[in-house]
Amino acid sequence: MAEYAQVTGRGQITLPAALRKRLGIERGDLVILEDRGHEVAIRPAVVLEFETYSDEQIAQWDKEDKLDEDERQAVLAALASKR
Repeated sequence: MAEYAQVTGRGQITLPAALRKRLGIERGDLVILEDRGHEVAIRPAVVLEFETYSDEQIAQWDKEDKLDEDERQAVLAALASKR
């Protein structure tokens, strides 16, 4: 089904409400515009939130997670018994 939108002087278009609803696009969402030769495809973008950690934080976690010798031997024994 064709939908029409007019390009403003600033290069903006308004996606028709029915199209936004079908695509699940809501106010403030990001979309991907893909140049396909003589046409433009518009699709919802997926945004994933992630956190970055400093080298110091990673080193602290490594230190906290390190096994002492008794714990290490218990893990090795448990793994050996499963073979």
